[in-house]
Parts: sequence; C-alpha cells; structure tokens
Amino acid sequence: MLITALRTLRTRWPAFTGSFVALSLGVTLLTVMGLALASTLDAPDREPERFAAAPVVVRGQDTLKVPTPSGEKTQKLARPHPVPAQLVTRLKELGTVVEDRSFPVRVHGGHAPGDLVGHPWSTAAFAPYRLDAGRAPRTADEVVVTGDWTAPGQRLRTDRGTLRVVGTVPGLGFEDAVFFTDVRASRLAPVSAQLVVDAEAPAVRKAVRDSVPAGAGVRVLTGDERRYADADPDRDRTALTALNALFGTAGGVTAFVSVFVVASTFAFAVAQRRREFGLLRTAGATPGQLRRMVLTEALGVGVLASGAGCVLGAYAAPLLAARVVDGGLAPAWFTIGDPTWPYHLAFWTGLGVALGGATAAAWRAGRTAPVEALREASVDTGTMTRGRWVCGAGLLLTALVTLGVSLAGDPGDLLHRKTYVTRPMLLITAAALLAPVVVRPATRLLTWLPARLPGATGLLVRANTAAGVRRTAAVAAPVLVTVALTGSLLGAVATLNEAKAAEVRERTTAAFVVTAPSGTGFDAAALDRLRAVPGAEISPTSSGAVYTLEDGVALIRSDLRAVADPEAFTATTRLPLAAGKVSDLDDHSIIVNEEWEEHTVGRSVRIRLGDGTRKTLRIAAVMHTGTGDNGVYVTAANAAGAPVDRVDVALADGADADAVAAGLREAVTPVGGRVASGDEWAAAASPGSKDTTRAGLFLVLGIALLYTGISVVNTVLTATSDRVRELTVLRLTGATDGQVLRLLAVESLTVTAVGTLLGLLVAGLNLAGMGAALHLLAVPAAPVVPWAAVATVAGACATLTVAATLTSAALPTRRHALTRE
Repeated sequence: MLITALRTLRTRWPAFTGSFVALSLGVTLLTVMGLALASTLDAPDREPERFAAAPVVVRGQDTLKVPTPSGEKTQKLARPHPVPAQLVTRLKELGTVVEDRSFPVRVHGGHAPGDLVGHPWSTAAFAPYRLDAGRAPRTADEVVVTGDWTAPGQRLRTDRGTLRVVGTVPGLGFEDAVFFTDVRASRLAPVSAQLVVDAEAPAVRKAVRDSVPAGAGVRVLTGDERRYADADPDRDRTALTALNALFGTAGGVTAFVSVFVVASTFAFAVAQRRREFGLLRTAGATPGQLRRMVLTEALGVGVLASGAGCVLGAYAAPLLAARVVDGGLAPAWFTIGDPTWPYHLAFWTGLGVALGGATAAAWRAGRTAPVEALREASVDTGTMTRGRWVCGAGLLLTALVTLGVSLAGDPGDLLHRKTYVTRPMLLITAAALLAPVVVRPATRLLTWLPARLPGATGLLVRANTAAGVRRTAAVAAPVLVTVALTGSLLGAVATLNEAKAAEVRERTTAAFVVTAPSGTGFDAAALDRLRAVPGAEISPTSSGAVYTLEDGVALIRSDLRAVADPEAFTATTRLPLAAGKVSDLDDHSIIVNEEWEEHTVGRSVRIRLGDGTRKTLRIAAVMHTGTGDNGVYVTAANAAGAPVDRVDVALADGADADAVAAGLREAVTPVGGRVASGDEWAAAASPGSKDTTRAGLFLVLGIALLYTGISVVNTVLTATSDRVRELTVLRLTGATDGQVLRLLAVESLTVTAVGTLLGLLVAGLNLAGMGAALHLLAVPAAPVVPWAAVATVAGACATLTVAATLTSAALPTRRHALTRE
C-alpha cells in the first residue's frame, strides 16, 4: 500500500493541493506567531537617557517593599517621597546639587507634539541637550523647547500660561521637552523626588548612610542604574509584556483556527474519495491497508507542507516585527530572534494535525463494507458518527457547564480577555462537529421561499444543499469560524467598553466637572475661587492609591479617590453600593468593593497609603465589583498629600447653569483647569480599548479572515471539481451554462448563510454569557453585537465562496461548450 499511496500522491496531486496549501499556511502562521512570541520574552537593559551625563543621581523612596512568607513583595508608590531635607543639606556640602522636576505641558492649538513635559533648564545639561538656536530662559515666561516644531521668538498658548520661546535644542528621541527657569519650574512642581549631585559616588553613598535610616528607601544611582531616574524606565519591558499578551492571544487563536481548518480540510478531502475507497475495498484491500495508505499520503503531504510552512514563516516573521514597530506597539529595537523551538512546534503540530485529520476519516472509510462503500460513494449519509456525537455534545456541554459555574461563582472571570478569547473556541468546535445535524433544517428554512418561486433553481438548491450535508458543512465551517470570532471578540470588547462607560455615567450626577492639567492639582487659592462662584456647590477629590496584603502573600494596588467632604460628595456622585452608606465615610474609614478579601461593613482592614504609611481603617460601605474599575474611597486625610485634581460641581436651587459655568471657567483659567458638563466629562472619561488590544483583535481577526478565506476557496474548489458528473447531467437535461452557474452561485450563498447563522449562534451565546455576568455584577449595560463587522465578514465570505465556486465551475462549463460546438 506504500507504493499505492506514493503513486496516488503523484497522479492525484491536484486533489492534494488544497490540503497542502491549507496546512502550509497554517504552519506558516504558527511559525510566525511562535517566533514573535519567543522574541518578546527578553528585553535589553535601556541605557540612561535624561541623565546620561549626570555624575550621580539621588532618588527618594519610590517603591513600597513588604516582607511576606513567600519573599519580599514590591509595588510602585503612588506618591514617591522627596529626598529628605537633611540629606539635601549634607549633599550640598559635597558639590553642586540640582533638583529635578517634571510636569506635563499642554499647548493649545498649533502643531505641537502630543505629550510635552516640562523640566528646569539646569537639568538640560545632563542629557545632554545643547542649544542650536537662541539662548537659555531667564524670566518666568521664557522657555527652551526640543525639536524643530517651533522657533525662537514664537509665543505658545499653554495650560501654563502664554510662553515665549527663546531657544531650541535638538530632540534626542525619548521626550518632547519644554525647559523653564529653575524658579518657575519649582513653582509648577514644588516636590522634587530626585536630584543630581556633582560629587564622587562613594562620598554620596556615605552621606546617604549617615543622614537617613537604612529603610528610608533612598537610592544612589550611577552608571547604567541612572536609567531608573528616567520617566518610565521599564517601558520597554512593559511594551514587551503587552506584545507578549498580544502575540500569545493571536498565537492561540491562530493555532485554533489553523488546526480547525486543516483538520476539516483533510477530513473533507479524504471523505471526497469514498468512491475510490469503495473500489479498493471491492478489489480486495483490507481496512488496515486502506488506513495505512491514507495515513501514508497524509504523512507525505504533512511533511512537505510543514517544511514549506516553516520556511515561509522564517521570511514572514520579520515583516510582522517591522509592522508592530511601525505601528508603535513595540520599541524601535524589537526584532525577531533566532530561537528554534517555534519551528519544531509548528512543524510537528502541522504534521500531527494532518495525520489526525486523515485518521478520523480513514478509520470510518476502513470500517465500511465494499458494497456499502460503493453505495455511499454516491449518497451522502451517515455523516454523524458516534464519535462525532460524543465529541460535539461533550464540548457543548462543557462550554455550558463552565459558563454556569463561572456565573454562579465568579462572574467577573467572564470579563477577562483570556476568558472571552478562549471560550468561543469550545462553542465553535462544538458547532462545527454538530453542524450536520442542523444543516438540513437550516437549508430547508433558508430555501423555503426560493423553492416556491418559478423555475427549478430554488428546488435544486434546496435538494443539493440538504443532500450534500458533508459538503455543505465543510464549506460552512470556515465561515462559522470567522463570523463567530468576529462577533465574539469584537462584541466582547464593545460590550466591556459600553459597560465601563455606563458605570462612569451612572456614578456621575454632577452638573459640571472641573479637572486640573494632567499630573497637577488645584491649589488652595483656586479652590477658594471655585467655592466663591455663586450657585456652585463643589466637591473636591484627589486621586491616589492604597495597598493591601491579601492572603499574606499578594501585595495588591487599588486606585482611590480621596473625598474632601463626604456630604458634598453625595450630591455629585452616586456610588454602586452593595452595603453601607457614603455618609458614614470619615477620616477613620474606607469604602471598598466586593473584590477585596475583607468586604464586610464595620470590619477593619490594614492598608498602606500612597506614600507607604501603614493605616487601619473601618469599612464604611461596600461597592459592587462591577467591571473592576470601581476602586476605593477615603477622605482627604488619608490621601497622603495628593493634590485635588478634580472638582465635581452641583447646582444650588435656582442657579443659572450658564452663569455657573462661566464663573467656573474664570476661576480655573489662571491654572489651566478645564470645565466640562457632567455628560461631557463622563464621555471623555469612559475608558476605551487600548491600542494593543485593538491591534491584537485586528491581528487575530485579520489572520482568521485571511486563513479561512483561503480555506473556503480550497474547500469550494475541491467540492465543485468533484461535482463535474453532476453538472454534466444537468447540462444533458437541458440546463444552460448560465443556469448552472446561477445554481452554483445560489448554493454558495445558501451555504455561506448556514455558516453565518451558526457563527451568529456561537457569538450570541458568548455575548449572552457576558451580559448575564454584567447583570450579576450590577453593571447597567447590555451585550453589544457588532452587526457592521459581522455583516462585512459575512459579505467577504460570501464573495469568496461565490467567486471560488464560479471559477472552479468555469472550466468544465467551457469544455462542455466546446464539445457542443
């Protein structure tokens, strides 16, 4: 049978082309994703940027360290400590001390870069920056800027007032900076968390040891460690972590789609050869010989296709790396490394899938008696085997049971990306396995009206699609995958975004919301001016964080808002409380959510404030978990000195809204504050999808659409080429070429509609589960179905299916026309 298999591969190579293409592309995708994922596992240490020429940098405590039985746990402090005053005095005895300050600057209008950061001019020499035009700033309204987007002599309207550019320096690529005088910078950012000392490092370390306790957390940075004084020194590792998640998600979905499509393609290709198998069985071939022949063929195709896929993947992976770098999703240095395990994984996976897909069909063919094989060669019966029933029903039951367990135990788990990405795979596989059960009723339903129209096209379409169950299910399977993934993934993200937006809208009852410039806060004078606005009842709050040690081993950071006046706060905010009252909040209490390990009203919790200070507070109220962004609330006394960055404003009885808005704008204009209505602020504050999330989804769906599109073409070409005898009979009975092509086109649309309906059913079940979870979490939002995206994908699948069908039928039609001539 080995010789027979090899001869079959040589003589029937067109029949194996579809399987070869599907498998090689699947292995290519697995190789690309494996190489990309392996390249995100390590990041080189970034060199110092802003302080590359600084002798020594001294940084105040910025990390919370908590010892636990499983080791020391760390978290970045929300409010880093400044360098202690006594240490600054001691360091000034060793040499020149330059205090560093950083703060955001926003330019109104013009063509300024998006994110500008302000610094004192004295720190420019440590990058180093060198003037290429103009001079250094001397007065409070003079600045030096980086880059060539402005020039000396120009004036800039900013949230820091109107500034006059007196000099420019070449940009160094890591920031867009605005340098003020040291005096002006100290007013804009009074707290300095780090400074540069022009002295020998050993002397500086000795001064630190002598001036502050060992546990004060002050660090002396020299050499490459000076990178920790830069803004976000771990951004490369953070970016690679996001890339790791992106490629991990894309790789997982790619593996599922490729395995699904390749297995379906191989199984369908083998099933199409039932007549050949029947003849071999009649000629005396044993079931074992038949199985060995099919497996040998699959082995040959699998080895060749997997090898080709690995080669293609090696060339395609650098293109993907360049794409994510150009899209700003990866650092500029990101490239594909040279690991070998992705090639092994992709090759052996492809070979295993080829053998698995062929084995399932060969086993069934080998068990068929000769006469039965000849009969089944023309009649599509027995598509639902016992194994298919067991696997399909088992996967469906598993999906439903795990959904019920999650809803009963932890509804929030259904909102996590790993869950809403992987859960559709169970339902897609179950739907594909059980598809033959619904193909006949679905096609009869879809063709009920066309079958009753004049002409035979509707009747033939109904009969052909219902009789060719295996063919219909095989063509509908790729459509099912694409539509289900599109509806499930895009729908899940849209549902989460709408849920988060609904939570923000539900909590905000303020008439106006006044916000400070990013990274700053309102001073006492600005708050006094806001309080003086007639008809305005203000509720100032500040942002920060608290830290808790859960189970004695996990240091958890929770975002907080600090309330200046709980009574005024209740007039502008409506918290989603599960127990307790906001009015019970005081300087000795805290409002938590149900995610906390301890969330019983009246109980006490031990926390650490944003500056690391230990505190024990009583739980005054408990909020619903929601989508996970509810955070915690304390009073301003427990905010660790965080400045007020938001003021919610309610209208007094009889107050004129326009007059109040004008008064608020006048009060905060000197400090660059912004006034928005409550609805405007809620819309702007609603969190949307992150760039990496959107990119990951489009990457996943792009791969799925491309790959399943190719699979549709392959399957349709195989299925249509196998119907030459049927099409010839139609022509012999009097059907014209146009009528035959029209029949095939309508059949293709019907099959695509079946796949679309199954995909919508899978997506609907997934989104319904997410909607039930949101309801249990008390989130005022409903599932969102991305109808536009689903319609676009379904239309693309329909176009590909019809085009492939007509193309594959065109050659036989042309031959028939020539024969008649």
